[in-house]
Amino acid sequence: MVQGTTSDAGKSTLVAGLARILRRRGLQVAPFKPQNMALNAAVTADGGEIGRAQALQALAAGLAPHTDFNPVLLKPSSDIGAQVIIHGRVVASLSARDYHAYKPTAMAAVMQSWERLCARYDAVLVEGAGSPAEINLRDRDIANMGFAEAADVPVVLVADIDRGGVFAHLVGTLELLSASEQARVRGFIINRFRGDISLLQPGLDWLEARTGRKVFGVLPYLHGLFLDAEDGLGDAVAEGAGAAGALRVVAPVHPRISNHTDLDALRLHPQVDFHWVGPGQAIPPADLIVLAGSKSVQADLAWLRAQGWDEAIARHLRYGGKLIGICGGFQMLGRSLADPLGLEGEAGTAPGLGWLEMETELKPDKQLGTVSGHLDGALGGGAAVVSGYEIHMGVSWGAALQRPALWLESAAGKRADGALSADGQILGTYVHGLFDAPQALSALLAWAGLKDVQPIDLAARREADIERLADALETSCAIDALFDHRLPTQPTLSPLSPP
Repeated sequence: MVQGTTSDAGKSTLVAGLARILRRRGLQVAPFKPQNMALNAAVTADGGEIGRAQALQALAAGLAPHTDFNPVLLKPSSDIGAQVIIHGRVVASLSARDYHAYKPTAMAAVMQSWERLCARYDAVLVEGAGSPAEINLRDRDIANMGFAEAADVPVVLVADIDRGGVFAHLVGTLELLSASEQARVRGFIINRFRGDISLLQPGLDWLEARTGRKVFGVLPYLHGLFLDAEDGLGDAVAEGAGAAGALRVVAPVHPRISNHTDLDALRLHPQVDFHWVGPGQAIPPADLIVLAGSKSVQADLAWLRAQGWDEAIARHLRYGGKLIGICGGFQMLGRSLADPLGLEGEAGTAPGLGWLEMETELKPDKQLGTVSGHLDGALGGGAAVVSGYEIHMGVSWGAALQRPALWLESAAGKRADGALSADGQILGTYVHGLFDAPQALSALLAWAGLKDVQPIDLAARREADIERLADALETSCAIDALFDHRLPTQPTLSPLSPP
């Protein structure tokens, strides 16, 4: 089990890299995160949803995502409440206090998944959540040492040296654990190191002497590494680049933004000057504005209006700019948003931005599934191929949907999705992953005004960076010592059975 001294210490990254290493050595390996709290989700092969990071780790292991890889997913809908998803399905929306009482039930689901994975795979790589030293969360813990104790697994602690205070993080975390929990910690991995490793060595020697535990490795800072974000945007809100003549793209960051990984292909494109726009910032001049998904659409729309962003987007449209709304962002574009059951907050109906002639009502049954199809011909690109997934609770209707943006195909036949405004300026869709397929990305960038679009392949970039991460771990970490036995040294890959 990989646990971290802080959130974003590198747990997800380390598990993904180790999964690829074990796969290279011929082992059938599965990722596992008992409890995840994240608004970036992925649809699984068995029709549920899990955290995005576990889907990435499954890819590194050569597997299709499965709900057993993340049996408990919490999707925050407010500062004190979250939607609770067990084995891929919504079971309740609970306050933090009520969820604490629910944890024994959640733990039972965790152990069911754990036992199934242990029966099917040669190795299971477990990822903790946050830090095991969060004293207030230790009672009924299912995410860190509570699970490690129940499953009787060894633990490695990872810390991010780029944050500073890495020795204090590691020693302090260890000191705050109980005696039995301390005994589980076999050693440490230090993440994101820059500089001359010889200058760090005295500190590593001191750490091993002070704790009696091994430093298994120091992973270097891997500049430009692209892996799907588990949840938060972090420092990405301040990012922005792009050569002269690049297409200017901005995306407002509302409080409950979800599945912002939809915009990764835009962020990584060499001809796109991409900017997140954070609280208190003005929306700058742009060619394209993208409204990403939301876990609380009404609340996020009210917040967007309070920032004055609705007026800025209206001005953007008056000057001929393009606008795309994805999932919750699509729902915001309509005339009204109804939540009669209070599924995402207080029950009631709120006005939408009114730029598409449609209404939306939230329903208790969540729509989940992988989809494929093509863009409508009006968007150019020769009906470019689209591949993605749906995760939403809303049902939309209205005249705007008579001009669909996408056509999706399934065993049930062909169906329309989304809307394209009559003037061709506004596009809305329920499909996550809209920009991921190279053809669709090129077509949409051309629609937004970019000339001579260079194609990029997001999936190929992701795969190359997983390989780069695994190579770095092989070089910088004592892999055999980490697993406490000799692993196969030559690749002997065989087909991996599905979960």
